[in-house]
This record gives sequence, C-alpha cells and structure tokens, in this order.
Amino acid sequence: MAPLRIGIAGLGTAGLAFVPAIRGNAALHLAAVADPDSAVANAHGVSAYADLAAMLAHRGLDAVIIATPTPMHVAHAAMAFAAGKHVVLEKPMATALPDALAMANAAEDAGLTLVVGHSHSFDLPIQRMRGLILGGTLGRVRMVNTWCFSDWMYRPRRADELDAATGGGVTLRQGAHQFDIIRLLGGGALRRVRAQTFDWDPSRRAIGAHSAFLEFAGGATATAVYNGYGGLASSELCAGIAEWGSFEPVTHPSARVAPTDIAQAKRRRAAASDKSDPPFQPHFGLTVVSCERGDIRQSPTGLIVYSAAGREEIALPSGNTPHAMLLAEFQRAVAGTARPLHDGHWGAANLEACLAAIESSETGEAVTLHHQVVLEAA
Repeated sequence: MAPLRIGIAGLGTAGLAFVPAIRGNAALHLAAVADPDSAVANAHGVSAYADLAAMLAHRGLDAVIIATPTPMHVAHAAMAFAAGKHVVLEKPMATALPDALAMANAAEDAGLTLVVGHSHSFDLPIQRMRGLILGGTLGRVRMVNTWCFSDWMYRPRRADELDAATGGGVTLRQGAHQFDIIRLLGGGALRRVRAQTFDWDPSRRAIGAHSAFLEFAGGATATAVYNGYGGLASSELCAGIAEWGSFEPVTHPSARVAPTDIAQAKRRRAAASDKSDPPFQPHFGLTVVSCERGDIRQSPTGLIVYSAAGREEIALPSGNTPHAMLLAEFQRAVAGTARPLHDGHWGAANLEACLAAIESSETGEAVTLHHQVVLEAA
C-alpha cells in the first residue's frame, strides 16, 4: 500500500513536532508544507507553499495537519474537507463549542477522517494506564489526579496565545491536555466541572493557572491543576523528567526569574532535547489514577502499580513519541482498519470541558456538560 501523503499547514512549534513523526513512519510521507515564512517552509526538502489554500492544490495530497492559529481552524478545516482531505487538527480544536461540533459533523458528512491532537493522552504511559484499567484487575477508576507546573506563561507567545477569546491561555491550551488525559482514563463522559482560573501577573495578562474539580457520570472524580507562572517545575515531582521524556535538571532560584530569562532557558532546553527519540517516558506533570484495588502512577521508564500484591514496576519501550502515536491512530483510521478514538466529537468534548472550567470560574458555579463521549469498553 502506498504511503499516506501528508501536508503540514503551520510550521510553528506544534507543526514542526510532526515532521520527525511522519518521517519515522514508513506508512506516511511528508509531501508538502505551508507557512507564510518562506525560509521556514523551504527548510524541509519538500514542496513549500505560502498558505493552506495553495498547498491543497498539491497533486496527490491525501491529508493535512492543520497547526495554524486556533481562530483559523474552522475555515481551514472547511477548506480541507471541501478538497477531500483527511485532517489532523491541532488543539484547542476551536474557540467556540458550536464550531467544534460543526467540524466533527462536517468530517462525518464528507466521509473523511478527523483526528484532534496533539494531546498528552497519546503518551505511552497514559495509554498503558488505560490498558491496565480495561484489564479490570484493579477494579473501577474512582479518582484521577493530574497536576502540572511550568513556565508556560513566560515563553515567547503570540498575542492570540494569551487571549482566551482566540483560544489562548493555560486552560484552553494546556487544560486541553489535562482534560483529555482525565477523560481517557475515567471513561470519557464527564458530568460536571467546577473550577477557578487565575490571572495574577499584571505584566502578562492571561489565564495562567487553574484548579478544576471534575465529576464523571459514573461517580468517579478528578482534579486538574496547572500553574504556568514559572515557579515549581513538574520535573521536580517526576524524578527530573520533563514533558517530552528528557532529563531536566531542577534548579531552585532564590528569587523570581525574569520572564525573558525563563524563555531563554526554555529555548536552551528545547535545543538540547531531541523529541524524536526521548530517553525516558514523557511526563506532562504528575498523573495518578486511583482504582478500587490499587493506584497507578508514572515512572521515568514506565509505570508503577500499587495494590494488595505489592509494588510492581512496568517498563515501557522508549521512543514512542505522542506525535508518532497520534499519526499511527490517524493512519489506521484513514486505512479503515480502526476507528479513531480522538475524533472530532472527542475533541469537541475536551473543548467543552475547557470552556466549562472558564465559565465556572466566572460564575462561581459548577457547569453541567452536554456533549461528552462515552468510551467503549475496549
């Protein structure tokens, strides 16, 4: 079977992360890229275009990855579906829930595959946690707790990345990962969200932190905590392992680090880390699942299970990047060998949870959800 020929629209951090994942999968072929920066677009040795509209005319293109700014997603997805292309859509899916639901329905009506990502529920430890849950030996999930601390607010940002109205801020951009993880491990269907979001740096106005309490339809609960203001780093809670599976030495500054210094430090760490072949398992903060007969958490090399049988370590293979796993799910769906879990309706349900957290903070009330997706048993 011929490889699936893919184009990437938008070569920022999100779009570029897909390049090694495509080139590492023999079933995929990077056919074209599109970015308004011609120097960036021409750096990949494939056909380069200024925008998505031009790239969609590329002969033989089967699918596109839309990694453009969130406000462009609705129009860009519509263009891709009209051209008969399958789509991987970056998170957050849209700025408004009706738009997300419309995109999900449009893909189905056109008979095309839509997968929403990247999200950290594609991390191999999270995927294996779900496998253990489905195995049933630990009983039902009762609690999922995921906490992440980073310098997200002080990294280089476009204006739209900080404005909730255009899909920006920690809750929409990083909560999308957390609620996706929680929903995957808890069965998919959240019932209610109560949250508080925070904007506490007047020099960098945006939602920079949140604390959310989530209830599942089946009675399980979850917490999602994210602080993006650059104090504690999650790697300090995770044996020094950072988001992409690299070792990140922990430092303890005696005073607050200036935003520009944090951004420079982050760029140096990114330059020193090869996301295509991480030495450890990725840690998007600390995630702990509590079941009726035991707990599961991540370790640098896999998972640790605590039960009446004792403490069991489960080693997982390295090198399975979340972007590679997303594209494998996408390729199987296009080939018709498996239905995608992270389809448009799943992505819309994640967005609903993010928007509910913001609404709850504004109103002081819990928000009931209406567009959730129940996971199949296996």
